[in-house]
Amino acid sequence: MEFGFTTAAYVVAAILFILALGGLSGQESAKRAVWYGIVGMALAVFATLIGPGAGLWILSIILIGAGGVIGYQLATRVQMTQMPELVAAMHSLVGLAAVFVGYNAHIQLGYVADALADPSFDKSQFGTFAALIAKKTAVEINILRVELFLGVFIGAVTFTGSVIAYGKLAGRVNTAAEKLPGGHMLNAAAAIISVISLIWYFNTGGFFPLFLMTLLALFIGYHLIMGIGGADMPVVVSMLNSYSGWAAAAIGFSLGNDLLIVVGALVGSSGAILSYIMCKAMNRSFISVILGGFGGPAGEQMAVEGEQIAIEADGVAQALNEADSVIIIPGYGMAVAQAQGAVSELVKKLRAKGKNVRFAIHPVAGRLPGHMNVLLAEAKVPYDIVMEMDEINDDFPDTDVAIVIGSNDIVNPAAQDDPNSPIAGMPVLECWKAKQVFVSKRGQGTGYSGIENPLFFKENTRMFYGDAKASLDKLLPMID
Repeated sequence: MEFGFTTAAYVVAAILFILALGGLSGQESAKRAVWYGIVGMALAVFATLIGPGAGLWILSIILIGAGGVIGYQLATRVQMTQMPELVAAMHSLVGLAAVFVGYNAHIQLGYVADALADPSFDKSQFGTFAALIAKKTAVEINILRVELFLGVFIGAVTFTGSVIAYGKLAGRVNTAAEKLPGGHMLNAAAAIISVISLIWYFNTGGFFPLFLMTLLALFIGYHLIMGIGGADMPVVVSMLNSYSGWAAAAIGFSLGNDLLIVVGALVGSSGAILSYIMCKAMNRSFISVILGGFGGPAGEQMAVEGEQIAIEADGVAQALNEADSVIIIPGYGMAVAQAQGAVSELVKKLRAKGKNVRFAIHPVAGRLPGHMNVLLAEAKVPYDIVMEMDEINDDFPDTDVAIVIGSNDIVNPAAQDDPNSPIAGMPVLECWKAKQVFVSKRGQGTGYSGIENPLFFKENTRMFYGDAKASLDKLLPMID
């Protein structure tokens, strides 16, 4: 009876997770989708706690409660600007969990083998997982070895890769692309030795090949993400999301948990699809992303000529009051300044005057896929004026004013003009084709990726220096 309830609950939970993923594809359905996910997870945890073989449930409830309290504290304290590194940190925990589960499965395999070799051993003393192993045939044991080996490998790569991604996103690790001498050859050698270790482990079941592979996988995760520059970190976050999903699926195979397999496959496949979509948007090779093969310039970059010309709030206000059409391009700087509320107020004022105001969102704006969409939705910006790059890029030549708020790489013309630029070939928002361009920026620095932007030196561009929120607060009273 319990098994029937657990199976049915897992099926319902899986359906809810699928509905959650589907709902997250649209801004209007996202809130409902989140609740689908919450209910699905609560149901899955409840069914597991009361299901067959559930033991130490009091300890489980204590740990779940502690994790819930910690998660709640993090969710209420973390700013939207810190969300990308929080996601990367969570991915690292999934990877670490996969490593621990894999090692536990290895220990259980040895324990069961020793117990079964002892004629006096009472099989009723086996725990749930050990009893499951004891029922397996020799072929099934070998399959389990491969499953746990792959789970540990994917988990270890995800763990160190996510830690480095967190460091880069948080500014604690150099955001430039860095590789050790030997570059990709080191990764290839580590991967080959890992395959050899898999064969070794498959034949012997010994601890050393598993441990050797773990060290190599930890190195691969570290070296892969270190080799990717800061401009491409949104893709990295999406890619690590996929890795964490496959790690979870591997845990499911090791534990014989069907729901974990389904959920891991959903996360892994959706993350891979999102990474592929983002790679197409950036004109990058999906394979090169997986291998950490991009992020550095191919040669000497073109020199930028001219000077950055500053403008005050009254000048920006005059241009906006006279404009008929305005496109706003938000970026990470808007999130840092928490200026989305001020931006929303500016939009309301301009639209009340009958002006055509729209937002242009680049697929990798910010440091997390969908980062800008979430911020604008939080500020109650109407969904119908938030446009994707492909929908609005051709409209810039007919636009009176383009306002860039905290963006850099996604509006950098060097992507089209400089073949040696680290972002060469990446589709960008062609805001420089507008009649006037105003760039809200803290100072004259090159920004997160360290790439100079020729847009800031163009004749029709003016630099609106200062904190984005403070600058907009000065501007708002002047919009009449």
